[in-house]
Amino acid sequence: MISAILLAAGQSKRMNGENKLVKEMRGIPLIKHSVKNALASPISELIIVLGHQKEIIEKLIGKNERIKFVFNKDFEKGMATSIKTGINNLSKETEAFFVCLGDMPFINKDIFNMLIKSKSKKEIVVPTYKNKQGNPILFQISMKEKIMTIDGDIGAKKILELNKDKILNIETNDQGTTKNFNTLNDFNS
Repeated sequence: MISAILLAAGQSKRMNGENKLVKEMRGIPLIKHSVKNALASPISELIIVLGHQKEIIEKLIGKNERIKFVFNKDFEKGMATSIKTGINNLSKETEAFFVCLGDMPFINKDIFNMLIKSKSKKEIVVPTYKNKQGNPILFQISMKEKIMTIDGDIGAKKILELNKDKILNIETNDQGTTKNFNTLNDFNS
């Protein structure tokens, strides 16, 4: 079984008071693009980690039998706490899981499928664009304990740095794997 953890707990600190996940892109809230793309892939469950403005985001996303909402009570301490919250809520049948970011709306199902096809080759599978590592990152469940050691506002990048020998980088021609939305300018470009 393959699961996905979608991080949607952050405070959008670089957005001048706006929550980037509810800001519309092409007439649709940013988070809904990320959720739709993840659900279009063959994952069995999508664990959405909420924190800042959790009620607003959960209501925007709505219910789906493959979605499990979880709340990270420590979301203000950084991304690592959200990743751990997601991992702690994985199904017992999970063999591999994605860590996905709620502010990356251009990751399509083809990227998920490409990574899933390569999952048995290494413990960590990462899409790259022009040799730059992107998202989502697929981890074998065997990486769970190592990931649970991260702290602070550190995402999966620290795990990648510490486990270079376990990574399979897959070059894509898809800039969406490296394009996230952090500032108002990102929405205008």
